[in-house]
Amino acid sequence: MNIVKQIPNSITCLNLISGVIAIIFSFNEQFDYAVLAIIVAALFDFMDGLAARMFKAYSDMGKELDSLADTVSFGVAPSLIGFNYLNGFPDIPTYSSYIILVMAALSAVRLAKFNLDTRQSENFLGLPVPANGLFFSSLITLAYHYPQVANSIVHSGYIIPLLAIFLGLLLVSEIPMFSMKLKSLKWRENRIRYTFLIIIIPVSVAIYLLGIHWTGIISFIFGSYIIANIAIALFRKFSDKKI
Repeated sequence: MNIVKQIPNSITCLNLISGVIAIIFSFNEQFDYAVLAIIVAALFDFMDGLAARMFKAYSDMGKELDSLADTVSFGVAPSLIGFNYLNGFPDIPTYSSYIILVMAALSAVRLAKFNLDTRQSENFLGLPVPANGLFFSSLITLAYHYPQVANSIVHSGYIIPLLAIFLGLLLVSEIPMFSMKLKSLKWRENRIRYTFLIIIIPVSVAIYLLGIHWTGIISFIFGSYIIANIAIALFRKFSDKKI
């Protein structure tokens, strides 16, 4: 066995372990640590691809293992953060919490589709699972830290489950979504990416300076990513109809 060729798969396993740790933290209602574990998983998810390119260690097994790890870290773990958060409201029906788990299932469907879809080499069709996982988990944790604001919204027991279903549908949708991978530094080829960064960086700094909990920055970045892609898709569709 070539040990060097196993480095990317080893990093992928660290991604999966980070996701499992996030799940453990979520059941202990340590949501900050759970989100941090998901962020660490995202770093490992980035690094395994980098290692695969560096060592030219591409394999079908690595591809499948990556999807399995992402299902745990960015599908199951964020869903359970929402599940355990909602369970903290004793007057909310129990079934509301279980609806959130639909998002975990649709994350697995999204990853299975991605493995078979040759159209997504540069950009995405549907919301990427890591982006969704980071957005949902950080948003729930932000709500946990601001109960005076969140309780009135969450109290019905329907808002978070409906959000999970909506995000799940975005995962398996055919909506084009831009990737943040840069093949060059030219403005013309990356104007959407650069424009996105120009907008979110100063606002993220402002959120930090206002003293809002750090998960507010994470949820803002990925929430903005979702809204921007939906807006672009709607604009293009409307423009095509006018033409």
